[in-house]
Amino acid sequence: MENESRRHRDFIGYEYKEVSAEPGQISFLIDGYENFGWEVDENAVQYGNDRYPEKTGAPHQRKIMLRLKRNRKIVNKMELTRLQRNFEACVAEIKNLEKEKTSRPGIQALSVGIIGTAFMAGSTFAVTADPPLILLCIILAVPGFLGWIFPFFLYKWGVRKQTEKMNPLIEAKYDEIYEICEKGNKLLN
Repeated sequence: MENESRRHRDFIGYEYKEVSAEPGQISFLIDGYENFGWEVDENAVQYGNDRYPEKTGAPHQRKIMLRLKRNRKIVNKMELTRLQRNFEACVAEIKNLEKEKTSRPGIQALSVGIIGTAFMAGSTFAVTADPPLILLCIILAVPGFLGWIFPFFLYKWGVRKQTEKMNPLIEAKYDEIYEICEKGNKLLN
């Protein structure tokens, strides 16, 4: 009887979409895309014990491919697609804001480390000169060591400052996403 009900089911043409995402973002993305008529494609080929079909890229990237499907004849498709694009743009902006928390402090710390290395190189050349310039070696070694130690603290401080600066912007983007999803959900119902 179950097979009989499967045969008499109405035909539904689907469109498909694949989204690559971090494992921690999967639930958020599924919840978001459902507001635009998408649902998880349970018919996708499954690998191992993963609920979502496949990991993408190199092992260190740890991205998961999320496969979605949607009825091709969904009502308000154009408006839902427009809202979906806004949703995807907001998700991309959040991703960029999250990266920005660590990118600027990382560049600053790396720059200070390189400057410290240059001082250490000068100190090394001073001590290996003929005759050795011990006083110059010491004078150059002090900022060199500081240039190697200080970047750790500079990075931690910079990340804390960037996080304080970026979190309100990220929260505003999440609020915008929730408004977009709410509009999409109203169009579906």
